[in-house]
Amino acid sequence: MSAQTLKLPHAVSRLRTERLSRSAKPFLARGGIKAERCPGCRLVPSHCICAMRPEVPTQAAMCLLMADIEPLKPSNTGWLIADVVPDTFAFGWARTEVAPDLLALLADPQWQAFVVFPGDFVEPARVVHDVSPSSAEMPAGQRPLFILLDATWPEARKMFRKSPYLNHLPVLSLKPEQVSRYQLRRSKRDDHFCTSEVASLCLELAGETHAAQTLQAYLGVYTHHYLQAKHQLPPDLQGVAHAQWHALKQA
Repeated sequence: MSAQTLKLPHAVSRLRTERLSRSAKPFLARGGIKAERCPGCRLVPSHCICAMRPEVPTQAAMCLLMADIEPLKPSNTGWLIADVVPDTFAFGWARTEVAPDLLALLADPQWQAFVVFPGDFVEPARVVHDVSPSSAEMPAGQRPLFILLDATWPEARKMFRKSPYLNHLPVLSLKPEQVSRYQLRRSKRDDHFCTSEVASLCLELAGETHAAQTLQAYLGVYTHHYLQAKHQLPPDLQGVAHAQWHALKQA
């Protein structure tokens, strides 16, 4: 793991540290690996991918509202977003309180915030689909801030309903064509995406094609290393995930 990772923990890493400080006992991922994990990528040291951490400059920013134990889960992909997108913010969600820093972020005039959520659950007037720099939804001089509800689907619906400070914001409703490729935790529906996939789609819509592709490829590498470690197999450095990663880096 690089010294930079240790010196400059990103927002999700800091949130995880804060959440661990409030834990009465160690968090054990269900069905996961019980061995030592790298603090920089949450993989076992033999499968560490910290050397591949690909920070990409972007105009767009991400704000993760994370359900209580999401920062503790090794399979959480919000961590990957914070690795790639420099302006990533992360806050724990609670029904009865809201972090002052989150309210300050939403009030900051440099951002045009969008809550990323299915449009079927809100009034049509709030729903937007185009967040490209030239769209009417993006005021001149502002940058897009995508608010992602990082939780299971039932938790995310509860978070959306019970966060009144989000009610005035437009809702970005994604209608992707591809089926989710996430393999670490599966939804019963193929149109439910992991948080990293959602962020990648948002970046694509915002015209951040390179960042979107980088995040997708990074998710592929992370998933491969995670599953190989889980099955006590070495990572295949010549396999599909690494081939796609290297092809992107060389493009």
